[in-house]
Amino acid sequence: MFYPVVDFRKSKLEICVLRTFPKLTTGCYNTHMTWALKRQLIYLLIVIAFVSILGYLIINPMINKAPTCFDGKANGTETGVDCGGSCMISCTLQVDKIGILWSRAFQVVPGRYNAVAYLQNKNENTVVQKINYRFRFADKDNVYIGKREGVTYVPPSGNFVVFEPALDVGNSIPVYTTFEFTSQPVWVKVPKDLVDQLKILITDVNLTNETTNPALSATISNTSLFRIPNVSVVTILYDKLGNAISASHTYIDALTAQEKTQVNFTWREPIVGGVVEKEVIPMFNIFSVKLK
Repeated sequence: MFYPVVDFRKSKLEICVLRTFPKLTTGCYNTHMTWALKRQLIYLLIVIAFVSILGYLIINPMINKAPTCFDGKANGTETGVDCGGSCMISCTLQVDKIGILWSRAFQVVPGRYNAVAYLQNKNENTVVQKINYRFRFADKDNVYIGKREGVTYVPPSGNFVVFEPALDVGNSIPVYTTFEFTSQPVWVKVPKDLVDQLKILITDVNLTNETTNPALSATISNTSLFRIPNVSVVTILYDKLGNAISASHTYIDALTAQEKTQVNFTWREPIVGGVVEKEVIPMFNIFSVKLK
């Protein structure tokens, strides 16, 4: 085995032999090195150094990548693949499923109904930005009438509803209503301080003309410093047994910071069953709010 030792002060190339080869024994030999050869060696060493540094700069980041929440691996502080830990996405196995408490269709006028699914999110500061759903309807003999599909969001911890208006069922009467989600939820963590600030208060709930031309009014107050667009408001009426007997829906284009406004609901027919309790549920997509 040879290794060259170059002494550029003497235009000579010293070659040392570390093993015994045919006709060569261990030792060092001096040979004359021209200036051209010396210059070529300098260039070669520069090229080798440059290629080595460049290769290191290219290959090292590929081999030693910093963990991210989008690399398809369970690494860093993650508790699953690209979820949990410091990632915004929560792992599905570490959150509670959305509770479907009940679903029902309420008659508006003969042949037309509103459908409501009453749901519960038990996960604090964790939301779903978009999820698909489906209502199915059947008559008293469990004969399929139809379905209604849509897209909604899941707000942070608490009860919320999915409201589908104006279902035209012809002469059928939807006795059985089922609700299901048709896509997997992607749970996203939101800052706790943001959730705590985004509070909408409901006051002055008043139902009049229950047995003739029912109307309900309520005051909605945005107590935060955020502008909240596209506020959906649903009211549900309950009888003395706690059963939901009717529902209605209205919409607010936006609630500005610390704004207070009145919402109104009406029914085209008398409410049968005797209303004992009134619930007003405001809902909005937390990703759409803006600080003003």
